[in-house]
Amino acid sequence: MHEAKKQALKNVEHVAEGVAADTLPEGKLFEIAQSIGDKRLEELNVEDTTCGYCAVGCRFDLYSDGEEILAARPTDEEDAPVNGISTCVKGKFGYDFVNSDDRLTSPLVRDERGEFREATWDEAIGRVAERFGEIKDQHGGESLSLIASSKATNEDNYLMGKFARQVLGTNSVDNCNRLCHSSTVAGLAQTYGYGAASISTEDLELADCILLTGSNTTEAHPVLATRIKQNVRDGGDLLVFDPREIQIAEYATQYSQVNPGYDAVWINGLTRYIIENDLYDEQFVEERTTGFEDVKEAVQEFTPERVEEVTGVPHEEIVSAAETLADADRCVFGWTLGLTEHSHGTENVIAMANLAAITGNLGKPGAGVSPFRGQNNVQGGGGDMGPLPDNFPGYQDIADDEIRAKFEDAWDCDISEEYGYYTTQMFLAADDDDIRGMYIIGENAALSEPGVNHAEDVLEDLDFLVVQDLFVNETAQYADVVLPACSFVEKTGTFTNTDRTVQMVKQVMEPKGDSRPDWKILQDLANRMGRDWNYDDTAEIMQEVNSLTPLYGGVSHERVDEEGGVQWPCWDESHPGTERLYTEEFNTENGKANLQGIGYSEPAETPDDEYPFTLTTGRVLYQYHTGTMTHREEGIMQYTPSDFIEIHPETADALGVESGDLVTVESRRGEVVVPAQVTDRVGPENVFIPIHFAESAVNQLTDEEHLDPAAATPEFKVSAVRLTPADAEPTMTTDGETTTGDD
Repeated sequence: MHEAKKQALKNVEHVAEGVAADTLPEGKLFEIAQSIGDKRLEELNVEDTTCGYCAVGCRFDLYSDGEEILAARPTDEEDAPVNGISTCVKGKFGYDFVNSDDRLTSPLVRDERGEFREATWDEAIGRVAERFGEIKDQHGGESLSLIASSKATNEDNYLMGKFARQVLGTNSVDNCNRLCHSSTVAGLAQTYGYGAASISTEDLELADCILLTGSNTTEAHPVLATRIKQNVRDGGDLLVFDPREIQIAEYATQYSQVNPGYDAVWINGLTRYIIENDLYDEQFVEERTTGFEDVKEAVQEFTPERVEEVTGVPHEEIVSAAETLADADRCVFGWTLGLTEHSHGTENVIAMANLAAITGNLGKPGAGVSPFRGQNNVQGGGGDMGPLPDNFPGYQDIADDEIRAKFEDAWDCDISEEYGYYTTQMFLAADDDDIRGMYIIGENAALSEPGVNHAEDVLEDLDFLVVQDLFVNETAQYADVVLPACSFVEKTGTFTNTDRTVQMVKQVMEPKGDSRPDWKILQDLANRMGRDWNYDDTAEIMQEVNSLTPLYGGVSHERVDEEGGVQWPCWDESHPGTERLYTEEFNTENGKANLQGIGYSEPAETPDDEYPFTLTTGRVLYQYHTGTMTHREEGIMQYTPSDFIEIHPETADALGVESGDLVTVESRRGEVVVPAQVTDRVGPENVFIPIHFAESAVNQLTDEEHLDPAAATPEFKVSAVRLTPADAEPTMTTDGETTTGDD
């Protein structure tokens, strides 16, 4: 019957394809389904929800028979303001993980032999409460840490931060934002006030010009890429700066290939040319910024010739791009991790913020900054909700006595004014026994941390490790207790997407087996450890959020559901939400953008005779992060089933390798063996490897020691490596033209 229902739904879409299926009355769809012999669609569970993959925030209807997800169909454009009728391959088809044979459906505890066995919830919760309590009593709460989940809802993450501080007694709580966009948050907060996108998604179609860097948009954020392509089709300019000639570059007015790790250099080069030739927005600079003279002085060294020498971008392209930016009335500046995952990522972001400000491209339609977020809820759960070592929800500083007192009163606990450890620092602190226990929720640190060989050693040596997830992933294999959580299709809450829109996530099927939503697990554990949490549902949790978090003051489940989404800041129930930031003033003490001069910077590790190539990493279209979800989708795995390394033809010729030959890639930290894809998408001195595959985990090669000083972000995007042909038989790989990509 399941296959019949699936086919019926496919037939519904096929029959209605020529007559705008998404505008048909629901009753008509039922008639179509009935006419082809299936049960009426009204017998299925159907909920409008928000996608659980990337942070674009696509909305669509999910269909379930109560046992599995049968189909995903876009809603109408009014109910899906970001994506309209568009979906990507993962959001449309990537749901087999929900019913995967290895789905975790019961708690697991490690027995006396060191092996996992199933346990009741009572036993598992009891063991966690006991061991965390012992560590807290013996070594203090700060010897414990919690890694929260940007895959989970806002409500889940709010409780993760509260649990860390109130129950465990630690400020060492963080999330994957530390490994990706924390440089963005730090850089934009320093200059503009908010560490988030200033635009709405529709601004990508209103802009005269879009500058993209470090973003393989067509593969990492396909629906946003569609908006950008439409803009180009309608006459807009697209400037792309990237180490790889990614697919979006095919649509660009100008593509410039840059050497990895020198982004502030070419950005400052653009800024210098615009200032030196009086192409900047003098009125905007005078009325709405401070620090312009510092920027002007700092960029003097970045002549087009100097930029070409360092970055490889011809000076003519710097001039052309600068003049295109200056000529545009409205420009959007977009980036992802290619700009931020560096030991100087915050400086890169500040340089970009300077450029956007001097050209006057803030606070008006079709203009602004747009860091495209990666995980589905990294903006909300990973940032807004405050599972951070230095901030409460809404980016309220824990060192501020008045703010801290507010949360101490609300949560009935004492909270230290000292910042806790950032994620990567937790693993370094564990070496010195400063961290003895970890609670990791929805994060696969054994693959995602830089220098994963070190991360695995830490996980193995911890006094006590709890992992809460959908599967016994690589991290859970080191755990003492594993707790089964629910996927986003099995619970209700909210996500906040990349343009600050809070949207509903609705339960469409019951939790698998004995798995539970994260918030319920946290509540049970908090109560076992002596607290009195009594939330009835996630709507009640959001009420607590908006009572303590000014940015979310007017956000409630009822309103979000009614309006289809609410953009923060939303100060109270009567506030309409904020479509576009900085229309009148910046969120700084003086109300102005505080520009900062940024000088020369380079990667912490540069190529030398021993390690002559630069490795950069990123995503591919048909995979997602560490593969927890997509590796369990048979159809998706047919497109990119395994890892690879992109090598320039000149490099391949010098090595004596061809596409499909195995190559050993070594850094100072480890080595992997992967098949080659010979392509001119990368330069002769650079190589690229995706991040998604445990069997050849690329983060064995990356650097866990050199962190951004402001944001503690690792330098994932630049590692010095050497290449040698591997002594193994060749293997087939996929077509790099359609499946490879950089973040």
